[in-house]
Amino acid sequence: MYCNPTLFYGKPTEERIPQELAIYDALEALGISYARADHHKADTIEACHMVESVLGAKIFKNLFLCNRQQTQFYLLLMPGDKVFKTKFLSTQLGCSRLSFAGEEAMAAYLKTVPGSVSPLELLFDKDHVIQLVIDQALAQEEVVGCHPGISTSTLRLSYADLLTFVQHTGHTPIYVDLPEHEEPSV
Repeated sequence: MYCNPTLFYGKPTEERIPQELAIYDALEALGISYARADHHKADTIEACHMVESVLGAKIFKNLFLCNRQQTQFYLLLMPGDKVFKTKFLSTQLGCSRLSFAGEEAMAAYLKTVPGSVSPLELLFDKDHVIQLVIDQALAQEEVVGCHPGISTSTLRLSYADLLTFVQHTGHTPIYVDLPEHEEPSV
């Protein structure tokens, strides 16, 4: 995978998709500074590791989940290398039968596609259908990396600025504590 070794600052000047440009506009309206790495499609954590070295920030997992009835939707942010186990999250959310939400819901609520989702797309969830869920381990990070609506760019911004952006969208995160490893049965 190719990743341009140059970090860019500010809104790109070349043509981009409307969702990406809307995110840049919102960041700039809020006075949030960011750096951008451009690269080939990076829609897995493995692909994101090369981007992390250029960006100087960890890229976290963004999992778009729903309950069995598809009436509750969650965007889970967690460390990229942490293994996701639904039972731990389900217990903390008080919701049984969590699964990955479909592409249709992702497109409808977040205006994006699998591999590109991030909390920046909460900008498009005007009806606040999605609950943002953050693993407490991320609160320890000073800077984070996330896609701006497309998996061919990744932004580095401060964790505090990310929370400011999320609050601007009208979303309030809830925090969970997901274990590093599955604990053995006794």
